[in-house]
Amino acid sequence: MPEYKDYYKIMGVARDVGQDELKRVYRRLARKYHPDVSKEKDAEARFKEVQEAYEVLKDPQKRAAYDQLGSNWRQGQEFRPPPDWGRNFEFSTAFGDQESGFSDFFSSLFGGAARAGAGRARGAGGRGFAMPGDDQVATIEIDLEDSFRGGTQTIELKSSPRGPARTLKITIPQGIVEGQRIRLAGQGGPGVGGGPAGDLFLEVKFRKHRLFQVDGRDVTLTLPVAPWEAALGATVPTPTLAGPVDLRIPANAKAGQRLRLKGRGLPGPTPGDQYVVLKIVLPPADTEEARALYEQMQRTMPFDPRAELQ
Repeated sequence: MPEYKDYYKIMGVARDVGQDELKRVYRRLARKYHPDVSKEKDAEARFKEVQEAYEVLKDPQKRAAYDQLGSNWRQGQEFRPPPDWGRNFEFSTAFGDQESGFSDFFSSLFGGAARAGAGRARGAGGRGFAMPGDDQVATIEIDLEDSFRGGTQTIELKSSPRGPARTLKITIPQGIVEGQRIRLAGQGGPGVGGGPAGDLFLEVKFRKHRLFQVDGRDVTLTLPVAPWEAALGATVPTPTLAGPVDLRIPANAKAGQRLRLKGRGLPGPTPGDQYVVLKIVLPPADTEEARALYEQMQRTMPFDPRAELQ
């Protein structure tokens, strides 16, 4: 009489585990116990158990039928299928002629469908099994201008501080923003048993810029202006990512006032804007002529900067 297998316990997951989490756990366990790479004790047996558990839990029909047994059975307890076992369920048996390495418990439940995992677990210990490598994520820093222009760039990545560096040539999409990722197919973790490598995702971060602050696709520049430019109005050259433009300062402009240059931010389906924040800079009174001008202003301009505090 076969022994009951608690597939949820074998996988180390809750009975309500979702398919995405189940797949993640399976990939980790399969890599840990794969006989070709594992140094764990009883790796071959554990690998076969994990294969069998995943074969059942990943399949909605098999899992639903298995769950009908309830949660009162104990791992290793002698088991006999109920008389009405498998009613209202159909299990595919079209999986080839290889013998499955799965347990008698599996066979007692699913009969001919025990061959379902044969193509992945054939031979002693599942040799011949192949699994894709893990996807990996790394952070790269680029200049704001790199995003504005787009293009190619060569970078170096290290898996550890003392590990060897990898040199990669990447394409930076024009208008990419912070937090977006660049996908490099096949540059992630190595596969197991000859499986394909995973992908590498490079998460973009901007280096601090000496002029611009960034918010999504919008950029902001603080623009110093002289008091007479703010008071009388002026047209002044202003940096943008595409080069300097002439910006009109309205008369009686105030410190902190924001002016908008439409479409002058990062490119994209909806290009960002550039915002210009005015900063009024006073010339120093470090000469007799400069002091005289300030004294004349004091006499002729009845101005109280603290009037609003009264």
